[in-house]
Amino acid sequence: MLTPNVNLQNKTVLVTGAAGFIGSNLVRELLRSVEPIHIVGIDNMNDYYDPAIKEYRLGEIERLAKEHPASEWTFVKGNIADKPLLDGLFSEYGFSVVVNLAAQAGVRYSITNPDVYIESNLIGFYNILECCRNNPVEHLVYASSSSVYGTNKKIPYSTDDKVDNPVSLYAATKKSNELMAHAYSKLYNIPSTGLRFFTVYGPAGRPDMAYFGFTNKLLKGETIKIFNFGNCKRDFTYVDDIVTGVMHVMQNAPKKENGEDGLPIPPYRVYNIGNNSPENLLDFVDILQQELIRAKVLPEDYDFEAHKELVPMQAGDVPITYADTSALERDFGFKPCTTLREGLRRFAEWYHDFYQTK
Repeated sequence: MLTPNVNLQNKTVLVTGAAGFIGSNLVRELLRSVEPIHIVGIDNMNDYYDPAIKEYRLGEIERLAKEHPASEWTFVKGNIADKPLLDGLFSEYGFSVVVNLAAQAGVRYSITNPDVYIESNLIGFYNILECCRNNPVEHLVYASSSSVYGTNKKIPYSTDDKVDNPVSLYAATKKSNELMAHAYSKLYNIPSTGLRFFTVYGPAGRPDMAYFGFTNKLLKGETIKIFNFGNCKRDFTYVDDIVTGVMHVMQNAPKKENGEDGLPIPPYRVYNIGNNSPENLLDFVDILQQELIRAKVLPEDYDFEAHKELVPMQAGDVPITYADTSALERDFGFKPCTTLREGLRRFAEWYHDFYQTK
């Protein structure tokens, strides 16, 4: 077990992608569990998916911030690809910890819209690294992705495995983030930790994710496509478990040490955060439909079989994701444990309330 070496109390923390799924949940947990703290959130509020969900998340943060007056919440609408904006924020606030969750997400979208991935995931992340170089921070934590494992045959996926064969541009940008962070960590002694997230889901999530998209389609009476004829497996990880993992990591920066040559050993780590329990897509859909009926999103007599279509694998997808979380357990005594049924139940209930489904 690692001993925490970063105290978040009375610190100023930057969370990029603060109106995003993981970012907004992290901000709320920081407000709940660390007091006092000053959190600065930045998000460009783009319309990759329904901005109303992002506005909802920000509203939830604002509500919680009022319940914790000893802490401070500042939101900035802006793009991390805007270097002068970032330079100004780092200069003004003197961040102690930076959590970079801003990214253009989605494997399939990267095939048709590559430009936004280069802007956000490469240029934006480079700007973050430069700012951390010129305004030293105690710890840089950034989102990577399980997609970096590509079509690796060995499972579960370990951070010790080679990840040199991405099958999408999105995956390539995330692998690039890890390489860039390592280089800056080595050159400028920036303590940094990358987190490979595995299929994150939960209330107020991203509508482009399968569980959310399936629900939207079923509600409209449309057909859902289940890829690889239902033979895909995903390591679904509930968002609260992801946030708990991020919180542990934020407070444990890799130590700055010199090697035998007198030069810094890169203070750099990478962890998987996944459920360590891959679920077959057909089983996942079965649980989802049960929970949607239970939450009264869909009627009890809904004919699911008439709305399911088994189709081949799509470009950029992989047949299985499966996280080896042994390093997370070793260093923090933590392992994601929310069951798929419990997580989908919470999503279905949120969906019913948010969309006021009758």
